[in-house]
Amino acid sequence: MSTALLVLDCQPAVLAALPADADREALLDRLARAAAEVRAAGGTVVHVRVGFTEADWDAVPAANRAFAPIAEYRALHHEDPATAVHERLAPREGDLVVRKTRFGALSTTGLDRRLRERGVSALVVAGLTTSGAVLSTVLDAADRDYRLAVLSDGVADPDAQAHEVLLRRVLPTRAQVVGTAGLAALLGGG
Repeated sequence: MSTALLVLDCQPAVLAALPADADREALLDRLARAAAEVRAAGGTVVHVRVGFTEADWDAVPAANRAFAPIAEYRALHHEDPATAVHERLAPREGDLVVRKTRFGALSTTGLDRRLRERGVSALVVAGLTTSGAVLSTVLDAADRDYRLAVLSDGVADPDAQAHEVLLRRVLPTRAQVVGTAGLAALLGGG
């Protein structure tokens, strides 16, 4: 199958930024079901997580507004359990796990090459955060000519207003936006 599900930044450290309520648990449930559905259809599940080594922190320029504070405070160390893939979404045999040091899943990871080697030409993007990793990954993947979909109920952001604007106005210019209930139809065309 030529489709991969990218599950972005579903790590305890990133999930902590979301409101602590049933919505977080429901999101994890939907993502676990989506991953199982992709695996059952013969697709690839990719877990993308953010985590830094000492060298990664040292390489972040002070001008980088998003990542300079992470580097300054030595946050999100790649071996910290809070940067591991959430246990409910634990990678399975055949899944890919990729560590990144910027927002996008493709820019600092070698993931594009690995996907191309597997014959992947379509990406279904899910995870956290809509205004960060999801947006950056979709824009980059569109420039790389992937067929794209975003799971509307499989993404979340601490800023509800930004989340809604991105899902309704920005992401549809680059990707098909569908709910997890529409995943089977996407996979049938994969």
